Amino acid sequence: MGSWSLITLVGVTAVLCGVAGWFANNRLGRRSLAVCRQRVEEMLRAAGRESEKAKRAALLETQAELLRAREKAEIDFRSRRGQVIKAERDVKSAEAAVAEREAALVRREEALAASEVELTRKREEIEARQSDVARLTEEQNARLEGVADLTRDEARRQLRTNLMAQARYEAAATVRQIREEALRNGETEAQKLLALAVERAASEFSAARTVSQFKLPEGSDLRGRIIGQEGKNIRAFEQATGIQLLIDEEASTVTLSGYNPVRREIARRVLEALVKDGNIHPRRIEELTRRQTRRLEDEMRRAGQETLREMGIRGLHPELVKLLGRLKYRTSYGQNVLLHSKEVGYITGMLAAELRLDESLARRAGLLHDIGKAIDYEREGTHPEIGAEYATRLGEHDVVINAIASHHEDCEATHPISVLVAAADAISGARPGARRQTVAEYIKRIEKLEELAGAMKGVEQCYALQAGREIRVIARSSVVDDSEVELLATDLAARIQGEMDYPGKIKVTVIREMRAADQAR
Repeated sequence: MGSWSLITLVGVTAVLCGVAGWFANNRLGRRSLAVCRQRVEEMLRAAGRESEKAKRAALLETQAELLRAREKAEIDFRSRRGQVIKAERDVKSAEAAVAEREAALVRREEALAASEVELTRKREEIEARQSDVARLTEEQNARLEGVADLTRDEARRQLRTNLMAQARYEAAATVRQIREEALRNGETEAQKLLALAVERAASEFSAARTVSQFKLPEGSDLRGRIIGQEGKNIRAFEQATGIQLLIDEEASTVTLSGYNPVRREIARRVLEALVKDGNIHPRRIEELTRRQTRRLEDEMRRAGQETLREMGIRGLHPELVKLLGRLKYRTSYGQNVLLHSKEVGYITGMLAAELRLDESLARRAGLLHDIGKAIDYEREGTHPEIGAEYATRLGEHDVVINAIASHHEDCEATHPISVLVAAADAISGARPGARRQTVAEYIKRIEKLEELAGAMKGVEQCYALQAGREIRVIARSSVVDDSEVELLATDLAARIQGEMDYPGKIKVTVIREMRAADQAR
């Protein structure tokens, strides 16, 4: 009984607690629901206010955008209207100009028509006068034939002879006057330019020949080792290098002979290496030849690049740079061609600057004028032809190509820079000490100069002076008069220029002397 009571009490208590909890929960839930509804309503009202603000802002922005668009459209309209008005004015002005031109053309046509009428009238008058003149001339010629007892053909021949003599005399006087004036005005300025260029382009002189001497160490047995058993080493050397090897047993010297300067330099280096290490046999010779060939090609390429940097020239084709470096081992009359080319480039650039021409292009043309000499011993043709061909193939400037081709007058110079290159080439080659010539060549040039002068009509004696830089001619006074002295000098200078090759220029002096002698008894 007691336990059931306890159980019943517990159950009733639990039920009462559940009922109380339900009532409490229900009341609290209603209160939370009311709070939530209130918050939702507040949020809706806030959202409505924000929506109204956004709507008003969007409306204001739209109105402002419409206002700006309207202002822009008005501005564009005013601008286009102004353009249209301007175009209308231009059209009216053009129409007025066209109308004026048409009126001018009409007036000109009327004037031309009047001129044609006047010309026709004058032509008729001239024809009538010509007829009268022809008739009077025939009458006068008939009278002259009767008076002079000469036919018309005889009179015409005599008149032609007299006119030719008079024209020749007047031409000689005119030539003398023109020459004196040209010398007065041009010689001073030309000398000034050339002297300035030569003074600023002074360069060193380097000479070489077609042979190279190599001294062997004293007391060594290298001569026999160089020759080898039955001459196998010397044959291998000549076959690998292409240079002939001559050994002087008495003087202990070795001579390297060959016209190709690059191969001769390779041979010299190979021989120097062989003598240094003493290991001389055919395979070693071939190995050293290949090695020295590669080294020399690199040196020549660097020499070409250094030359371009020194002269401030850019954009040269790599093949031309290589050929330029080969000129370091090429000589002409004992003058190093690379140094000569640099000197010509500097002189040409200075002359071009003085004459207001393109100095950079002139320097480039002067540097490359002898580029054909780098390979002229390997193929047929003159060095101007070979150089112009290579420059054309490698895309050089037309002025540079013409300067290369024409600097020895093989073709016509088409640009002033080409003429400057030829002048600079002559200056560089003719300056004292620049080139070495043999005595035989010197005597041959002197004899040729005197032979040309002696063959001229009216020449009594001639003498070559100043190492062939001047020729003095004594003319027969009975054959050549004062008016023909200038013509004789001009003809002789033209003949020398056309038939001889010489550096610089040759001065021609013609002397005519009249002497009268008698005796007092």
